[in-house]
Amino acid sequence: MEQNIAVGLDIGTTKIVAMIGRKNEYDKVEILGIGKSKSLGVHRGVVNNITQTIQSIQLAIQEAEAASASKIDGVTVGIAGQHIRSLQHSDYITRPNSETVIDEEDIERLINQVHKLVMLPGEEIIHVLPQEYKIDGQAEIKEPVGMYGGRLEANFHVVVGQVSSIRNIGRCVKSAGLNLEGITLEPLASANAVLSQEEKEAGVALIDIGGGTTDLAIFRDGIIRHTAVIPFGGNVITEDIKEGCSIIEKQAELLKIKFGSAWPGENKDNEIVSIPGLRGRDPKEITLKNLSKIIHARVVEIVEQVYVEIKNYGHEEQKKKLIAGIVLTGGGSQLKHLKQLVEYITGMDTRIGYPNEHLAGDSDDAITSPLFATAVGLVMDGLKRQDRKKAEAKIDEEIQAQIEANEASEVEAVIEPLKKPRKSFLDKLTEKVKDFLDNAE
Repeated sequence: MEQNIAVGLDIGTTKIVAMIGRKNEYDKVEILGIGKSKSLGVHRGVVNNITQTIQSIQLAIQEAEAASASKIDGVTVGIAGQHIRSLQHSDYITRPNSETVIDEEDIERLINQVHKLVMLPGEEIIHVLPQEYKIDGQAEIKEPVGMYGGRLEANFHVVVGQVSSIRNIGRCVKSAGLNLEGITLEPLASANAVLSQEEKEAGVALIDIGGGTTDLAIFRDGIIRHTAVIPFGGNVITEDIKEGCSIIEKQAELLKIKFGSAWPGENKDNEIVSIPGLRGRDPKEITLKNLSKIIHARVVEIVEQVYVEIKNYGHEEQKKKLIAGIVLTGGGSQLKHLKQLVEYITGMDTRIGYPNEHLAGDSDDAITSPLFATAVGLVMDGLKRQDRKKAEAKIDEEIQAQIEANEASEVEAVIEPLKKPRKSFLDKLTEKVKDFLDNAE
């Protein structure tokens, strides 16, 4: 695979999407090819059939390769699923010498301390995101590096998940003949693709309605504050239509997409859809009013669960108000009148999020659909990871050059400003999963 191309692999409950992208000269993401296949073997964001998932991944990858004429070997994968939960935690360290300034190593020490939290069996910390720091009791410090102080405290947003589910995804990627280059939390990937920096500053809740799960990510002051995965998505709505109208799943899905609406008031009683019967049986007649009543009941349930999470974050407190309201994305956000229903239930401003914020201007309309928000976010994440690797390689070269040019004793002073940036937790998680898979062969 040629350099500076990144591949996002979104393993969802209804579809698996492989997307290939690169940066153009204006620093925007240009999508070169996309491949999608029906997802078999994934239930509510969790792999439950390895063989079928591998086949679906391979199909999506082949299609993306054909569309872009590139060979894919490494991918950035998203993780979601109902096993993901988050919690708030605060911790502190006492520094041995308050006469020296706080550096990256102190922060690393503090974050590592959070990693020692005792979790439920099978769970592991995926993500530790510092919110605000406190130094010697002085609160609301965004960046403590370079400051003096003896006691360093921080509030953390800790994301926890089932480690076996993450390893299974790693296993599927590896068995499909691909390298696992990075792992990203899907709500974070979608957020990067559809939200603007202003919205993240003002306070916004991103709701990504997928087939099997609904992901929520809340930002405020540019920092992620809360994440949650609700184990319902578009598939439950289809299931309800299937049961309520006594039809097969394929017909229920088509009905939902073509005639479905989240607002029952707008259909007249005499609007009827006729559905062909199975194998010579009489056709079935379904009123659109009934159809939207079924959809409305389930959508209200999903939105109310999400709203409970938004309230748990503390949206009703003045200090934590989400001024930019709600952004809906994912395939489920394309349901007619959903925006109005969400505004009605939550009383918050709502818009549909299209992943065109960072895409090149001439991108195909199909790619800028909310359906592909996560895949676009994963491509962006892959490109960012490559930039970081290039920056680190450059620092390595500079250090090497300094060592060759100077005596060893002088090198220390020169190297100090060239310290590498701290590894993110997802990078560490990726390495862990890779090690596990290599040793498990």
